[in-house]
Amino acid sequence: MSLTHTLAEPRVTSVGDFLALLKPRLMSLVVFTGLAGLVAAPGTLHPLTAFTALLCIAVGAGASGCLNMAYDSDIDRLMARTATRPIPLGRVAREDALAFGWTLSVLSVAMMGLFVGLLAAMLLAFTIFFYVVVYTLGLKRRTPQNIVIGGLAGALPPAIGWASVTGSLTLTPLVLVAIIFMWTPPHFWALSLWRSDDYARAGVPMLPVVKGKAHTRLQILLYTLALVPLGLAPVVTGTGGWLYLVCAAGIGAWFLKEAISTFLEKDARKEPAAHRLFGVSLVYMTALFASLIVEKLFSLPTVPAFWT
Repeated sequence: MSLTHTLAEPRVTSVGDFLALLKPRLMSLVVFTGLAGLVAAPGTLHPLTAFTALLCIAVGAGASGCLNMAYDSDIDRLMARTATRPIPLGRVAREDALAFGWTLSVLSVAMMGLFVGLLAAMLLAFTIFFYVVVYTLGLKRRTPQNIVIGGLAGALPPAIGWASVTGSLTLTPLVLVAIIFMWTPPHFWALSLWRSDDYARAGVPMLPVVKGKAHTRLQILLYTLALVPLGLAPVVTGTGGWLYLVCAAGIGAWFLKEAISTFLEKDARKEPAAHRLFGVSLVYMTALFASLIVEKLFSLPTVPAFWT
């Protein structure tokens, strides 16, 4: 069946189509990092309040993804990676997706403010605004630095989780935000290396399209060189313990090894090193925050104070 025929075929909208608009895989990562901020924060939170905070983060992230798909539906139709999303397939009308996304956005922020805390609600509102308005509508189609600046939206969930518990922000959640912020460019540029034809066809000025693949590989390496030591910073601030230190050092070294391999890549057509780097980047982020969560939940030994 041709892509043209697939796009033209009438569809019946289902609950699954609206769930797909929420970008569930991205939502799960956002909730995971938000949980890390919530668990790492000093103090206690009633389980129901903690659940509400995570639910609001999940719904806010899903709403952002839905609005991103709605506003980008014209270019999603042109790229193989996104052509099977609900709006390009005709399963959900763009106007319905916009209404759904903005409704969820307002509900998530309102619930966060009413049942969790004002600062957490303000941070969630800013995250949604930044992803939808600043990144999707403002940066994505205008600058190759779109993913660098826009990455702030995806980096904020640990701060939202922390603020849900404490009602304030300190250096610790900002360090966690900085780690995700620095991780986003090498993670996403690895994907863009083998999807550059897609972005070129859609007119999206991703770095490989505008500056070329060689420049993108160099930027990936430079960001990774900055990220790996930054990933150890929670140990210095007293948040990460021995488990975190081992994970951050070991998988950070693996991440750097794959970034070097990507920098030295010779197969510019298939980009096997970039494929590996993309996978390792997901393992890196998962391992870092999982180790932090496990340490806090099970009160594992911390690194001695002489590190600070």
